[in-house]
Amino acid sequence: MNGVNKGIGKVEIALRWDPSPAGQPATDLDLVAAPYPASDPHGDPSYVVHFDSRSPDGTITLNRDSKDGKGFGFDEVMTLELNRLDTRYTRVVVGVVVQQHQEPRTFAGVGHPGLRIREGYTVLAEDDFGGVLGATAAIIAEFTRDGTGAWEFQPGVQGFQGDPSAFTRTMGAVRRP
Repeated sequence: MNGVNKGIGKVEIALRWDPSPAGQPATDLDLVAAPYPASDPHGDPSYVVHFDSRSPDGTITLNRDSKDGKGFGFDEVMTLELNRLDTRYTRVVVGVVVQQHQEPRTFAGVGHPGLRIREGYTVLAEDDFGGVLGATAAIIAEFTRDGTGAWEFQPGVQGFQGDPSAFTRTMGAVRRP
């Protein structure tokens, strides 16, 4: 890295939603993140971090996991330490999956979903998933390493319609418009 452009270092991604109404199946959203090597930045991820997992080197960690949205404030929180991520990785894609436990559900069936992406106290992005209401999953952030080694953030929420279990296998192939 050069001294002028330090890029993004450590990022917190936070997700919130309201619990399902009484008598309805629980709503469960999950944050997922996957790094991609320079040799295949849009192919298969090197690994996927999701509930009950973390990256092998500890640079991507799910700090808080909710299965029902009953937390205070943000229900799921993930930390990406891009400044510590091995140089072989040049792209990290972060997404949200709407779990399909007892009935099919899209973001339209989730009460007041929201996300916040920040570095330190600087908010990089906020969204309410209003642009992807018919989706079962969505890419919410993409981080790419530039030629100097600095990480850059590409904001925007891009919906995925289909079986959410296929999302983690294909989320790196999804390209932003």
